[in-house]
Amino acid sequence: MAQYTPMMQQYLKIKADHKDAFLFFRLGDFYEMFFDDALKASKELEITLTSREGGSSDRIPMCGVPYHSAENYIKQLIGKGFKVAICEQVEDPKAAKGVVKREVVQLVTPGTVMEGSMLEDKENNYLASLTEFSDGTFTVSYNDLTTGENSIALVTGGFDAAISELYNRPVKEVVVSSEMAEEQLEMLEGRLGCTVSFEDRTEIEDAFSGLTEGIHQEKFLTGFGRMLQYIKHTQKRALDHLRPVQVIELQEFMSLDMYSKRNLELVETLRKQGKSGSLLSVLDQTITSMGARMLKKWLERPLLSRKEIETRHDQVAGFLENYFEREDLREQLISVYDLERLAGRIAYGNVNARDLIQLRHSLSRIPDILATLQTFDHPAMKQLFETIDPLESLKQLLVESIGEDPPPVIKEGGVIRDGFNPKLDEYRDASKNGKQWIAQLEAKERESTGIRSLKIGYNRVFGYYIEVTRANLKYLPEGRYERKQTLTNAERYITPELKEKESLILEAEEKSVELEYELFLEVRERVKAYVHKLQFLAEQISRIDVLQGFAQIAEKNDYHRPAYHEKRIVDIKQGRHPVVERVMKGESFVPNDIYMDEETDVLLITGPNMSGKSTYMRQLALTAIMGQMGSFVPSESAILPIFDQIFTRIGAADDLVSGQSTFMVEMLEANHALSHATEKSLILLDEIGRGTSTYDGMALAQAIVEHIHQHIRAKTMFSTHYHELTSLDLELDRLKNVHVRAEEYEGRVVFLHQIKDGAADESYGIHVAQLANMPDSLIDRAADLLAQLEKGAENEVAASAEDDQQLSLFVEEARPAPKAKAETPLENQLKKLNLMEMTPMDAMNELYRLKKQIKS
Repeated sequence: MAQYTPMMQQYLKIKADHKDAFLFFRLGDFYEMFFDDALKASKELEITLTSREGGSSDRIPMCGVPYHSAENYIKQLIGKGFKVAICEQVEDPKAAKGVVKREVVQLVTPGTVMEGSMLEDKENNYLASLTEFSDGTFTVSYNDLTTGENSIALVTGGFDAAISELYNRPVKEVVVSSEMAEEQLEMLEGRLGCTVSFEDRTEIEDAFSGLTEGIHQEKFLTGFGRMLQYIKHTQKRALDHLRPVQVIELQEFMSLDMYSKRNLELVETLRKQGKSGSLLSVLDQTITSMGARMLKKWLERPLLSRKEIETRHDQVAGFLENYFEREDLREQLISVYDLERLAGRIAYGNVNARDLIQLRHSLSRIPDILATLQTFDHPAMKQLFETIDPLESLKQLLVESIGEDPPPVIKEGGVIRDGFNPKLDEYRDASKNGKQWIAQLEAKERESTGIRSLKIGYNRVFGYYIEVTRANLKYLPEGRYERKQTLTNAERYITPELKEKESLILEAEEKSVELEYELFLEVRERVKAYVHKLQFLAEQISRIDVLQGFAQIAEKNDYHRPAYHEKRIVDIKQGRHPVVERVMKGESFVPNDIYMDEETDVLLITGPNMSGKSTYMRQLALTAIMGQMGSFVPSESAILPIFDQIFTRIGAADDLVSGQSTFMVEMLEANHALSHATEKSLILLDEIGRGTSTYDGMALAQAIVEHIHQHIRAKTMFSTHYHELTSLDLELDRLKNVHVRAEEYEGRVVFLHQIKDGAADESYGIHVAQLANMPDSLIDRAADLLAQLEKGAENEVAASAEDDQQLSLFVEEARPAPKAKAETPLENQLKKLNLMEMTPMDAMNELYRLKKQIKS
């Protein structure tokens, strides 16, 4: 390092402590980067790469960004998963001896972003920590630095269960021990796609002990301590807005594993990985950003408590019954800003005057919201507003202290309202009167000299001056004007009188700006005392916003309140898929009933591709989730049990990150359901076994159905193309066949999307290919091949029957006639079969059924 200049030595020393981050090194009006940082940043940010001398023989790669626009560049890097260490000058360059002292004042990471422009308004920005213990359990901690939220959960079931829990929230960064196994790190990065950071310290100092008050379990303290240490290390400032840790009792919420959340497209679609087309996009009728974030949390964790579910339903009903009051409330919520994040910015210390204006406007709407809520004629509504504190004293402070239209910068004045501080008023008066005096002096000088173009101006270098064009210099009196500056076409002067007044004006302005900044900091500290009350108010307003949104969507989309009971009955009348029905263009959605009584555990669904089997299955899962999160549901009526878990295997996709094929993913997801489901669960399995050979797939599919039926007894929907499985209803008493109705019309298949009892009679595969506009020659050839295969199957059955008959005749000739005996049930069934009038598929099904009878 000795070969470098002192400044480069300083840079390298600081960089050594932040090897995993881009170091934004402040030099004048720029943040500069050097060496590898410069090479990488120039590519990632598409900025010019230069070089400079640094004491060594080679020039040092260098690039930089202006400090006033650095936020945009930091946002780009954070969005790509990088970290940025911001290194500032921490002493006055004029007072410095040698190199100006510099320190990293903040480490910005994907999980600790605070700047509003880097955040999604309707999305939490979670930092998580994952801690493993010797007994195989994990703690998962969550923190949203922008809102101060802290929570923690204990996860059993191994590393996969921990990843599934992390997948349940929009985690941007995960903090782990540096001793975590490489294989686990790869799985974290691959499956979650977020930044992984390391922290080995887990202690919680006395200053933060209040955050874990009442929590004594060592695992929770260790897990939260890891995250807290990482936040302290990166932020290097007060964290007064952090809220006490909430323990997430996972057994109080419906469990949705990562597969089910993805397959059901709850918050984003599989194809475009965006919100549009997801269940969240349909349900989001919230007005505020904080309400939208709460809605997503409710969607991620549906309730298991019937009492809490019905409380939410009661409140939705209250909003639904009062249309005009609800519309008034929605109008009032429009003026409420993001109180949750405003509280975070206040405590964090990066709030400006405009933020406080937003807070003032928001608080001014709370009395109106309270008044509107009190007009709702429904007993359940009272608990929504009875504990709301409008924080009148805080609003009054903001009204008295902050001006109406403050600038975004808090160090340039114009922030504090007139009348708030007498001394500030004096300075402002002196400045204002001084400027009036300047205007009067300008008029006086024009009159005395006769120079109409004479003007008095000001700049920061020369202060106030009198400017006269060269053509008018001859009219100036001798001796009274002192030349200050020469321009191309004019001269600038000062007079003793002007200089004296300038001193008074500038002193007043300078002191006014300094005092304003001090007063603003004082106001901010006073506002800081209300942070926790603001956070509680934000939570109450968010809940109101979500519930009114549920009422809004229920009225708009004709949703109805579900009923719950302890019996294992699913009875949905005219149920619909909440997303599909909203995106259909020019068509109306075909509703269907779903009925599974206590004696029916499995619905075996058959029918052609594209007929609606997957939609039918998904709509049950989405209806269950919507109901248990507090929403009304898309059906005429719904009677449901409370499901503890939902397992979904719908759709086919390779897991390229893990190197797993479609079939392996299918088997893993099916096994996850079989290993964790209870009789209170819901299982949806679509086309299990199609990723392997026909007989392998059929055998696996049947074995899975039998296992669920015999050992789990969960409510299950199982769709299949293996028509042979439809005979299982003869062996499994709690299995019922249903099919999606389709009709053939003029050589083409017409999907009716209606669910009917019984098994489907055809697959219509060639017809579906025809709908996909396959070449006519290909369709014709497929039809010929199908006819040959069907004929071959018929001949095979006929030949088999003929052989049996000939053998029977031969035996009769060789042996004496047997004694007459009663016909067996099997023989009776065989006699009644009319093979020539059966389809090949019907014949195969019958043969398969009879074979099973013989075995049993």
